[in-house]
Amino acid sequence: MPAAIRLNDGVEIPQLGLGVWQVGDEEATDVVLTAFEAGYRHVDSAQGYANEAGVGRAIARSGLPRDQIFLTTKLTNEFHKRDDARRATEASLEKLGLDYIDLYLIHWPAVIRYGETYLEAWEVLNEVKAEGLVRSIGVSNFNPDHLDRLLTVSDTVPSVDQVECHPTFSRTDLAPELARRGIALEAWSPLGQARDLQDGAIGAIAADLGRTAAQVVIRWHLQKGNIVIPKSVTPSRIAENADVFSFELSPDQMATIDGLDSGNRIGPDPATATF
Repeated sequence: MPAAIRLNDGVEIPQLGLGVWQVGDEEATDVVLTAFEAGYRHVDSAQGYANEAGVGRAIARSGLPRDQIFLTTKLTNEFHKRDDARRATEASLEKLGLDYIDLYLIHWPAVIRYGETYLEAWEVLNEVKAEGLVRSIGVSNFNPDHLDRLLTVSDTVPSVDQVECHPTFSRTDLAPELARRGIALEAWSPLGQARDLQDGAIGAIAADLGRTAAQVVIRWHLQKGNIVIPKSVTPSRIAENADVFSFELSPDQMATIDGLDSGNRIGPDPATATF
């Protein structure tokens, strides 16, 4: 998988990764090993997924050099306060069995429930990066106003904002703002939790190209410059989702998929989420 994006701090991240949301800890080990065999080198986990230990076992058993694996995890909302964030970071490293995390994200701003304690978390993320425990730091599910508030406690601009993004919710509201700030957009639920794969326009493009609908959507993300982390536990689909570098979508095909945006999200709105 040759495609990589250089983040604003100089760290390179594979543009395609494997998401492991809702993958159990035991199952995660085999799923991640299958992904490594298919060529993936980027895995996206989180404390809240409760599968960091399983991901860590896969990394240990893979035989791959550590510097060839890019591992993302995320700080859970209830650990935003300074001391909690520090302990949570150390716990993630222990569960993963790693000396460092490649990309560490604040999972949600969670303002309604926890106020602006995410600002304390951001200070801690800066500290653990300076200590070499983390290579790159970013956020997930942050809106522009949340990003603005980060600058009140640190000059560091997040390297990544991982947000819901897929053809029917393509983030035309947010993507230009992230680009202006030099923040990479990383797409979670990049296939619209499979709903977007049922769209007739995507199916027609897939048929014309002799590809799956998922491959077409992943390719759309790649050509837009998004980092994309599709989830699957099925070995054949994991392999298919990785086979997206030998074809391209035409400008007309890209425009067709762009035109599917309805502005309707599937997941929670970060501005109103109460967890």
